[in-house]
Amino acid sequence: MRLDKFVCKSTELTKIEAIQHIHFGEVSVNGDVTTDEMTQVHENNTIMLNGVRLKTRDFRYILMHKPAETICSNLDEAYPSLFNYLVVDKVSELHIAGRLDADTTGLVLITDDGRWSFNITSPTRQCCKVYRVGLSRALTIEQAESVTVRFKNGVQLQGEEGLTRPAKMEVISSKEVLLTITEGKFHQVKRMFSAVGNRVVLLHREQIGEVRLDVEVGQWRYLTEGEVLSFAQ
Repeated sequence: MRLDKFVCKSTELTKIEAIQHIHFGEVSVNGDVTTDEMTQVHENNTIMLNGVRLKTRDFRYILMHKPAETICSNLDEAYPSLFNYLVVDKVSELHIAGRLDADTTGLVLITDDGRWSFNITSPTRQCCKVYRVGLSRALTIEQAESVTVRFKNGVQLQGEEGLTRPAKMEVISSKEVLLTITEGKFHQVKRMFSAVGNRVVLLHREQIGEVRLDVEVGQWRYLTEGEVLSFAQ
């Protein structure tokens, strides 16, 4: 991580204060004074501030049930930020591993561990995400079978060169399905159903990897050690 971020995670300093200490030559990395806040460092490096060795705080891993009409941003915009529901210190250091649209509800994972979130969001990791989807048009048995096959084989999204990765669809009712995807293209679920002549009217994420949503709307909890490790494989 960047040196200024390391200092912030090891102290109560703000980012501006951390950069000031670095520029003043008060921070050393493995015995050498470093005045560039963008220097990349590792937790195993010996990093000192005014002669005191710094140690980063433990990373945080949080599960939240995102309400509708909130945004996956650290700041309020047209809609309020879902971070308003979190009661933790240094919220500004947290980010979301896989964002949801303002009108989409359900499971979001929040962390300050960039390497960990990469395992969730990188297409090469093929991390499964399960969505409950409400449709505007009822599917006949034949249509459901056809869409299931098309999603399994991949569909062409408008503006995309290749097909989507294989996706699994399970029919709950004529207007409700579960869709499992392993990538996260922009508005992907909505665009996939648009590509097969339907429209999404309700979208709710129930599961990411092995982690299932198990708290009420607007509530959150820390992940268990096993849940955290499930994304590190």
